[in-house]
Amino acid sequence: MTELLFQKDSYLREFEAVITRIEENKVFLDRTAFHPRPSGGLDADTGILIGDSGQRVRVLDTILYEGDVAHVVDNPTILGVGMRVRGIIDWDRRYRMMRLHTASHILAALLYEKYGARVTGGHITPDVARDDFEINVENWKEAMKQALEETNRIAAKCIEVKVYWLPREEALKLPGLVKLADRLPPNVDVLRIVEIPGVDVQADGGPHVRNTCEIGEVELVKLESRGKRRKRVYYRLKG
Repeated sequence: MTELLFQKDSYLREFEAVITRIEENKVFLDRTAFHPRPSGGLDADTGILIGDSGQRVRVLDTILYEGDVAHVVDNPTILGVGMRVRGIIDWDRRYRMMRLHTASHILAALLYEKYGARVTGGHITPDVARDDFEINVENWKEAMKQALEETNRIAAKCIEVKVYWLPREEALKLPGLVKLADRLPPNVDVLRIVEIPGVDVQADGGPHVRNTCEIGEVELVKLESRGKRRKRVYYRLKG
């Protein structure tokens, strides 16, 4: 299994690794800072891999594949198993997703606390975030607009975001840990916890900013009803 460096340091832009296997255009490494889709609802990291003799390939996609992380590259033929490579992620792309990801945690916490709304789906790209909620309130559009405004107020408080690991049984005792409808955290012995003190605590494996003030502001793009159980909000970074 690939060591997930981004879970220990979301700000790691470059790293060294060894190629463990290659399957068609999928390159597997012993360690990676590339975040794969669809983990955490984020889009995939992209970037480049540079071989030990200067070979350069583009990482076009990063995916979860058979329980491991596959780096989909444009020219796997110039790489080889056992080769040491340097990975460089597209940082601007990643950082925009990190900012939206942390904002999504604040938004989910606010809607859960006030309305008991649980997340039923979502996806984050560098340009826009989409979250689906199971929310039982008549004027759900106004509720989401107000929650986004409150998300910005909380982000501006510059709260330090904490990341730590807890044994599963201990983690599941944390109030509000599970905000995903019909789904529990992964069945592993130790869970990675992302906490925004006083706001939110969730089991989460994806990259986040260190401080909420890095988010800046988010703004509403549009609202949609996707059925009785699913109300959808699109939002993006402002400016």
